Amino acid sequence: MTLNLRQKQTECIARMLNLNQPINATGTNEEAYKILIYDKFCQNILSPLIHVKDLRKHGVTLYFLIDKDRKPVHDVPAVYFVQPIQSNVQRIIADASRSLYQSFHLNFSTSIPRPLLEDLASGTLSSDSIHRVSKVHDQYLEFVTLEDNLFSLAQKSCFLQLNDPSAGDREIEDIVEKVVSGLFCVLATLGVVPVIRCARGGPGEMVATALDQRIRDHLLSKNNLFTEGGNFVSSFQRPVLCIFDRNFELPVAIQHDFRYRPLVHDVLGLKLNRLSVQGEKGGMRSYELDSADPFWVANGGLEFPEVAVEIETQLNKYKTDVDEVNKRTGGNHGAEFDGTDLIGNTKHLMNAVNSLPELTERKQVIDKHTNIATVLLGEIKERSLDSYAKKENDMMVRGGIERSELLSVLRGKGTKMDKLRFAIMYIISSETINPTEVEAVETVLKESEVDTAAFQYVKKIKSLNVTFASANSASRSNIVDWAEKLYGQSISAVTAGVKNLLSSDRQLALARTVEALIEGRPNPETDIYLAFDPRAPKSGAGASGSHLKGPFKEAIVFMIGGGNYVEYCSLQELAQNQQPPKHIIYGTTELLTGVDFVEQLTLLGKKMGLGNVGPTPAQ
Repeated sequence: MTLNLRQKQTECIARMLNLNQPINATGTNEEAYKILIYDKFCQNILSPLIHVKDLRKHGVTLYFLIDKDRKPVHDVPAVYFVQPIQSNVQRIIADASRSLYQSFHLNFSTSIPRPLLEDLASGTLSSDSIHRVSKVHDQYLEFVTLEDNLFSLAQKSCFLQLNDPSAGDREIEDIVEKVVSGLFCVLATLGVVPVIRCARGGPGEMVATALDQRIRDHLLSKNNLFTEGGNFVSSFQRPVLCIFDRNFELPVAIQHDFRYRPLVHDVLGLKLNRLSVQGEKGGMRSYELDSADPFWVANGGLEFPEVAVEIETQLNKYKTDVDEVNKRTGGNHGAEFDGTDLIGNTKHLMNAVNSLPELTERKQVIDKHTNIATVLLGEIKERSLDSYAKKENDMMVRGGIERSELLSVLRGKGTKMDKLRFAIMYIISSETINPTEVEAVETVLKESEVDTAAFQYVKKIKSLNVTFASANSASRSNIVDWAEKLYGQSISAVTAGVKNLLSSDRQLALARTVEALIEGRPNPETDIYLAFDPRAPKSGAGASGSHLKGPFKEAIVFMIGGGNYVEYCSLQELAQNQQPPKHIIYGTTELLTGVDFVEQLTLLGKKMGLGNVGPTPAQ
């Protein structure tokens, strides 16, 4: 049994829509008509998991945002799914006092604070509508699951808030509390109590310590959320939760990547598994890219040229299968298979009819990815994205770039943001900061009207010797050590420098660290990581029981401050390459494109009085 977050969250939502009755319960609950009311945040939770046809299946006939004006539907129950915040509670009280619906089934996305619960009770009492509130449930679903092994807490600008020089202790504590609450929801939905590992210091340790305490306190309650999954705990090994902070490996959030999933996210703006692109015949086409799309699941981690070849292969296979069906049924060779040409004996006819839906579905998937790949190719050519991706990787491995090549890229193709990202990658990858070179870079950026606040922010942080994954400490300037730490390159390849130093199977520092934490073997990089076991008696921070070191079959990797599809793909690759294969879930405070992240860096730069005076850089 593996942890399937998407399936678990979908089951919880189905039960909620069924008025919190078991799905297979006898009676008419499943068929009862009902209305669904949600807020914007909970709409985003539902969007990747539940389609309109699924709502109909659960008896939901109408659905509305909570802040919209709604007319009464007196004889129908209403299911509310909202965040436990003051404005939502006040709106529920107003709806109940107006008797909009027959009964109110209130579901909060996470635990409702006691003061708000008291407001709800007193508000409905004073309007004599408390009898309409059938049930109040804490659902612990305050996270967005995008794929079986991918989730986001949808908490915006977390990196900016945590690194804001003007942020006080109270603000930092509030952010940490929000992250802890979101992670607790994920663990409660999975029904597991993990072993927690994190680096010492920083947001990672703050979140790990607070989460450990939160789970400990919860386990003391009689009806805790983890006893239901008790069989799982006793029968199978517990997972490890590895918590990281975005500063652990900053370049990954900025660099251009040439794999399909990261490209679609970064270039086309994939959001909540949906994107809109220009159609072949003009007009915008909207597509869904999720676990129901076999091509996306199988090829999302491939480099873009390999995806193009795979689309061609699938198209040729489809044509061969259509020809085969037509041949058997006497249809025209090479004709589009639409079911109109079916002539032949009854057996072949029936086989052809049965294969029609499958062939049609395959053609739709091929057409979808052909269109997406065509739009991507246009962007790649226009902006030289392949060149950016290759040169950035070369910089990270070599520890720098020739000045002429650097300036030529910055004066070449690409958007303002592409150039800014490239310049930031240059400053991160450089072993030492050359003031004249940096000045030349800033001049070229300003010529292109690029706001340099983000560039200057990273330069300032680097000069203050803040640790990046690319340079583990101020004293570690040896390029061989450094390249090996970052990408696991062989020393001979780095020193010889005769080949392209970018290995196609390069491994991110995050993936290598997670691998070490899962394997549980002695490792100088991870031996210093703190370990927490919320089920064990408390014995000081970072207890070091042998069972806490692994090995583990399953891991949940969480990135505070924004994650991306580059890390997700890298971790899924790691999981599949393990013998036997491991299972890794990747989560983050929010999924960010390179542009999104650099905009947060720009705001941090401005808060420190850096950069040009002018607007935030345009895409």
